[in-house]
Amino acid sequence: MIRLCLLLTLLLTTIILQAQDRITGRTWATRSEVIAQNGMACTSHPLASQVAIDILKKGGSAVDAAIAANACLGLMEPTGCGIGGDVFAIVWDAKTQKLYGLNGSGRSPKSLTLQYFLENGHDRIPSYGPLPVTVPGCVDGWFSLHSRFGRLPMRDVLAPAIEYAEKGFPVTELIAFYLQLSTRRFSRYPNFTETYTLDGKAPEKGDVFKNPALASTYRILATEGRDAFYKGEIARTISRFITDQGGFLSAEDLAAHQSEWVEPVMINYRGYDIWELPPNGQGIAALQMLNILEGFDFQPEDFGTPRHIHLFSETKKLVYEDRAKYYADPAFADVPVSELLDKAYADKRRTLINPDRASNRISAGEPRSKSTIYLSVADKDGNMVSLIQSNYRGMGSGMVPPGLGFMLQDRGELFSLDSTHTNVFEPGKRPFHTIIPAFITKDGQPFLSFGVMGGDFQPLGHVQIAMNIIDFGMNVQEAGDAPRIDHAGGNSDPTGPATGQTTERGRILLESGYDYEVIRQLMRMGHEVGFGLGGYGGYQAIRRDPEKRVYYGASESRKDGCAIGY
Repeated sequence: MIRLCLLLTLLLTTIILQAQDRITGRTWATRSEVIAQNGMACTSHPLASQVAIDILKKGGSAVDAAIAANACLGLMEPTGCGIGGDVFAIVWDAKTQKLYGLNGSGRSPKSLTLQYFLENGHDRIPSYGPLPVTVPGCVDGWFSLHSRFGRLPMRDVLAPAIEYAEKGFPVTELIAFYLQLSTRRFSRYPNFTETYTLDGKAPEKGDVFKNPALASTYRILATEGRDAFYKGEIARTISRFITDQGGFLSAEDLAAHQSEWVEPVMINYRGYDIWELPPNGQGIAALQMLNILEGFDFQPEDFGTPRHIHLFSETKKLVYEDRAKYYADPAFADVPVSELLDKAYADKRRTLINPDRASNRISAGEPRSKSTIYLSVADKDGNMVSLIQSNYRGMGSGMVPPGLGFMLQDRGELFSLDSTHTNVFEPGKRPFHTIIPAFITKDGQPFLSFGVMGGDFQPLGHVQIAMNIIDFGMNVQEAGDAPRIDHAGGNSDPTGPATGQTTERGRILLESGYDYEVIRQLMRMGHEVGFGLGGYGGYQAIRRDPEKRVYYGASESRKDGCAIGY
């Protein structure tokens, strides 16, 4: 009888375990793709995704929906974005059959100099406080995108965010966690507690949170336009506050700001055109990596093997040396973009990779002789938007101007104080930027709008998504759910040595899901291997199927968001 019970228990357990397994797709996939005909919205918050769909249903364009979602995320996910930060976007316009790039990053205060930092004993720009604050470019970016690709009036686009800011919304699990960390970090700064806490305590999961000050700011933008932010009372409030805190951002700096339309840059990877924005962002690092990796053959069964992880990590080391040496604001530095993306240059750099051993010393090449939210939206007409927006270091600088409901970014921290560095601090200059949107086309048509938030990790995330889909045959949800590879160390600091070389091999950081035998083999190849908690970015993507005329949407399982179609 006992033996029979044991056999029945074992059989029942086996059936239960089998019933819990996915019967389609990869074992690590958290769900299947979302598929829809008339539109798709993928963001890191379910309510923001729903707002984007609502805007599309009202006749709004993909850009209208993206702005509406971004405005909601600035309220609902202030630990990653907000109108105190910058924005970048790549837009596929179905009418002109062309990609358009927007650089909506702000510049440093014109009255602040390198000499100020040196005379006051700074060896790097502080992470928090008034000194790393640069002009927030988000609002002008919204209005620049809207004036070119919008359909609905801005009052309709911002109306959902205004309503949520006034009436409240329930805080999600992950954002509650980050708000608790931020409250410990920023509660000593003026206006933070009044803006971001409930009676002095960080909101917990499920708490209904309101931000009436941000609702008021959004309403001003909806009725008075972008000049209200850069030339009106909002600008004067920001300037007075930063000056009172000992900073330099002025009303004149805000008034002079404007976004820049830029041509996206591209490399072809195994028949797919991969698009990024040029510097001052780091998008071309992903393109450089793909150029090098294209010289190695990968099959679907190679995913997660020691060879895959080794070649990926060694490629990252090479490219990030170039990133440290050459990437900067092209208005102040001659950045050799075309040379860095040349296939012949990639061929030369590839020869430095030992297929069997981790490298100890890497230098930048000579290409010539001389943190964040990401969202994607697509509409019924085939327009697609890849948009990324951030304050840096999560919430930003800690500087919350009174009565406005948002924190200012601390992007200025990413300037170098080395006078010989390409990315050295200069007045009116845009800092090296980590946030990067991406896009893939095939045969001249849109294939994938995607991005992976996460600071320095973002180019690595872009490369892994492209490889997962193109090399390893994954669908867009599987590509995001697959366990990720990071690499820490090497020359990952854009404020670091101007020489662009390092003797540090760094450390591979593997997300859970890799077999321990793989880790042992990597260690035998000379790699140090560790793990990183929560440092693998956040992904959203929309794929367009031109034959079936449907969208496939995917959303990051490591975040709170979702993909919604209609």
